[in-house]
Amino acid sequence: MIKDSKEHIDLTNETYIQHFKFATCVGISMIYGGIQAIIHAIYPGILTKAASTKIKKLYSLISDKSENNERN
Repeated sequence: MIKDSKEHIDLTNETYIQHFKFATCVGISMIYGGIQAIIHAIYPGILTKAASTKIKKLYSLISDKSENNERN
């Protein structure tokens, strides 16, 4: 597991701390978006675009990061 983690971090061109911060932010954003989606499911008239906007932002963030890592 440690070897796999080291390989993954090397592929991302990040330090462990940088990777930890990024992955934690993504995870928290996903949780927040999930809560927004559940609230929207209960009350369809509110947060009508919140979850889809969160998904788009996360996709863009991760795609940009992946593209930058592929270039390096």
